[in-house]
Amino acid sequence: MRKRIGRRTTSRTKKLFVVTSLLASFAAMAIASPAMATPKGAFAVFADCPLKVTGLNACIYATTESGSFTIGKKTVPIEKTQILQGGLKETSPTTLEFVAAADGNTLPKTPQKVPGGLTGLVNCTEIKGSGLLEKALRASCEAIFENGTTGVNAIVELAAPANHIGIDLGNLLAGSGTALSLPVKVRLENSLLGSSCYVGSNSAPIVIALTTGTTSPPLPNKPITGAVGELEFSEGILRVHKNSLVNNSFAAPATNGCGGVFEFLLGPIVNGTLGVPSAAGHNTAILNGTLQQAGAETVKEHE
Repeated sequence: MRKRIGRRTTSRTKKLFVVTSLLASFAAMAIASPAMATPKGAFAVFADCPLKVTGLNACIYATTESGSFTIGKKTVPIEKTQILQGGLKETSPTTLEFVAAADGNTLPKTPQKVPGGLTGLVNCTEIKGSGLLEKALRASCEAIFENGTTGVNAIVELAAPANHIGIDLGNLLAGSGTALSLPVKVRLENSLLGSSCYVGSNSAPIVIALTTGTTSPPLPNKPITGAVGELEFSEGILRVHKNSLVNNSFAAPATNGCGGVFEFLLGPIVNGTLGVPSAAGHNTAILNGTLQQAGAETVKEHE
């Protein structure tokens, strides 16, 4: 799946492509690096760039260092750095395709603590009924609370192949339109919830169209504004510091797979507490961090 940069490439985008092309041209004259070499020095962050992909133009390494995401009634702060990495392949003068990281770890699974943990998601007394399954689930729930294993992690995962990620460097630098589009699902990790408790899925992903500009969400959400950040070009690497990508107009579906065989009992409780399914205008993503990009041939030169 390819994402269009727009009807007309902005002058800033053209400059970026020119810089990348020049870097690639200079690097092409360098002596070939050993097959198993990895980038050194400032280029070490691109160690997972898919350099063996034919026609790869650039390497991308982005970190989200702070921010939050809200789904329905629950807000999860981003406390651990989340990475997005891979490459960019120019398939036409106005089209960029995102290429998966070399080992497929494009969006590493980074757990973020859910405030309130299991206590904030499940009240054991809400599990009604006198049947064997209901009694077993209540007993399991109470045992988990008694053992103190009530922490819940939220883990954002890709819900589609990497080439479904949309990236528009022109929009990112211009502060308008969609800069990054992510198809994701969020796993809720806890022993009571099981190993397959998700908000969103591969067949019904949460698609977040992030911008560095100002959003225009449906009510009750109000417009919020991201930030292009501060641009720096040094050592052959383009860096965008203090970048902020935002969106508060996406929808989120109900959970699926929560509780394993007890999903028919536990799922509705978790859905009610989270407030999902949640229509557009009730969810928010704010991702603050740093973007680094370098020409693919330039990265090879520094192996």
